[in-house]
Amino acid sequence: MYVPKESQQKQQGTAAKARDGEKGGKRKIVAQNKKARHDYAIIDTYEAGIVLSGTEVKSLRQGRTSLTDGFVQIDGNEAWLHNAHIPEYSQGTWTNHSVRRKRKLLLHREEIDKLEAKSQETGHTIVPLAIYFKDGRAKAEIALARGKKEYDKRQTLRAQQDRRESDRAIAAAKRRQRGA
Repeated sequence: MYVPKESQQKQQGTAAKARDGEKGGKRKIVAQNKKARHDYAIIDTYEAGIVLSGTEVKSLRQGRTSLTDGFVQIDGNEAWLHNAHIPEYSQGTWTNHSVRRKRKLLLHREEIDKLEAKSQETGHTIVPLAIYFKDGRAKAEIALARGKKEYDKRQTLRAQQDRRESDRAIAAAKRRQRGA
């Protein structure tokens, strides 16, 4: 019996839409690298898949990982994530992974070539910003970044503090206006 594709999608729901290329997947963030956003000026961001073993995925699903010392390096036309700390899986056996091993990142060839060329420039580096699950697959958000000077960091903190204070003042004025 022939069933049109449109009715198949209605019957199957969002799984069929995701398979057919309509990416509406929700991101479940596992870890963020807030230190990288403080220490570096982000120039461009990329989404990369990560090659992981089974126990690494289970440990990530428990939400236990750290990216603070992590960095990305291009070796032999492949991108590698170094120093990302994914702890051993608690119920793992002898098949557990090593905690700080380097992990391969899955990017398109053009993206790797572009990142390699830009990272060769003085002061540029590639840092991981986040690890998350999207449509059930582990992804890493990486960024091409340039190191900030100390005065740039102070200026950024001052701008954030000024923005926070102005938001508080506006909220307080609105509360007073509603109460009057």
